[in-house]
Amino acid sequence: MTITQLRYVLAVAEHKNFTKAAEKTFVTQPTLSMQIQKLEEELDILIFDRGKKPIELTEIGNKLVNQARNIVNESERIQDIVDQQKGFIGGEFKLGVIPTVMPTLLPMFLNNFIKKFPKVKLKIEELNTDSIVEQLLDGHLDAAIAATPLENENLKERVLYYEPFVGYIPPNHRLSKKKKIDVADLDIDDMLLLEDGHCFRDGIINLCKTNKSYEDDHFQLESGSFETLIKLSNEGLGMTLLPYLHTLDIKNNEKENLHHFNEPSPAREVSLVFHKSELKMHIIDVLHSTIAGVIKGAITFQNVEIISPISKIKSD
Repeated sequence: MTITQLRYVLAVAEHKNFTKAAEKTFVTQPTLSMQIQKLEEELDILIFDRGKKPIELTEIGNKLVNQARNIVNESERIQDIVDQQKGFIGGEFKLGVIPTVMPTLLPMFLNNFIKKFPKVKLKIEELNTDSIVEQLLDGHLDAAIAATPLENENLKERVLYYEPFVGYIPPNHRLSKKKKIDVADLDIDDMLLLEDGHCFRDGIINLCKTNKSYEDDHFQLESGSFETLIKLSNEGLGMTLLPYLHTLDIKNNEKENLHHFNEPSPAREVSLVFHKSELKMHIIDVLHSTIAGVIKGAITFQNVEIISPISKIKSD
């Protein structure tokens, strides 16, 4: 049994196709098939049910894949141990970032980080929170930037910053005359939200549920971007809530529609998240310090109340 064979098994399990798995592992399809067959003969089992379309794992194959993933992940961390001992900060590092953080945070730190640590090959992917958790647990990501807490015992979280929610309220809205707003002022019925799948949406729902019951049919307008929500609000279709960093880039004539909350301000906690067994801590440390250093100048709020990003609709 070899680690290479286990890598081939994991590739087929992920893509459910021998040809695609061969492409992803940069070998010919006959070579990959032969190595998997040799492993099956050695163990005297069938890992895959080749009669199914797409290919499926057998019952024992499913158990083997779970163990193979642990073995392959641990084998890849041997180089991480050597790098840490040598004080080398470099190599490939796969980072996931949630969509509501990507456009505002990335421009603030990325160029600085690349210049300071040119040997780190950052591979950044925009992913929603569910995908981030799944890929961190499967070992496909080294770390992620997401709203926390995620309440997963296999993940560790290092807080980067607390980002307050800010109300965007058009002139014709019932709250437009208030300089500062309270959570009790919010009404889910006139709130414009991001589409389902965004943790920022879930945070707003959790916030509004503290003073009003939630029902699915309350929502009439949803969008995939804050820019669209602002435009819809400008048309008099309701108010919305924005993360603080996003308010720094809106047009000057729209800034008069921003309304901060009375303290403690509702806020989201944004953290660097990684698997508890992650060994690329030398890169995680410099990534955390770089982001935290940049963000200090942009967010100075202290008196905040953290709103959970975890959807609680089904459990209530």
